[in-house]
Amino acid sequence: MKKVIFKGCGTALVTPFTDDGINFEVLRKLIEFQILEGVDSLIICGTTGESSTMSLEEKKAVIEFSVKVANKRIPIIAGTGGNNTKDVIELSKYAEKVGVDALLIVTPYYNKTTQKGLISHYSKIADNVDLPIILYSVQSRTGLNIEPETCAELSKIPNIVAIKEASRKYFTGSKNCKSLQR
Repeated sequence: MKKVIFKGCGTALVTPFTDDGINFEVLRKLIEFQILEGVDSLIICGTTGESSTMSLEEKKAVIEFSVKVANKRIPIIAGTGGNNTKDVIELSKYAEKVGVDALLIVTPYYNKTTQKGLISHYSKIADNVDLPIILYSVQSRTGLNIEPETCAELSKIPNIVAIKEASRKYFTGSKNCKSLQR
């Protein structure tokens, strides 16, 4: 059984913008408000944070800024997922370098890879960073679900520590939910 690293409430923050780009002052206020209200962690650049429409430079700027503002008061989880394994590795390494506490990595969207392809994708990412990785399965947005057998295989990788499961398939009383528990 893997050690529990994160628990409680983790807020997925939006990324505020102006016509000129990221609104860092509003982002600072959002981070400070969440910390003041007692959340247990923040998810930066997740899909709620508009990550799929942000440039690599914008993502890096938001991740680094958020780490600095939080200043180790609560864990920062950076959404570094995407549909290009090489780019995900690059952003994940950057996030690790600037001090995030974990990575949230969505299944590759649009490509509709196989389950074997998912294992390859996530394994390569995990091999290139030491941070805890949270898999993110959201079939309604990506067209692909991480199946229980794939999840079980990926759970053997030491730094893959959790899954954010957002597929209705496993929340309707299905016996498959039990196979996701460790």
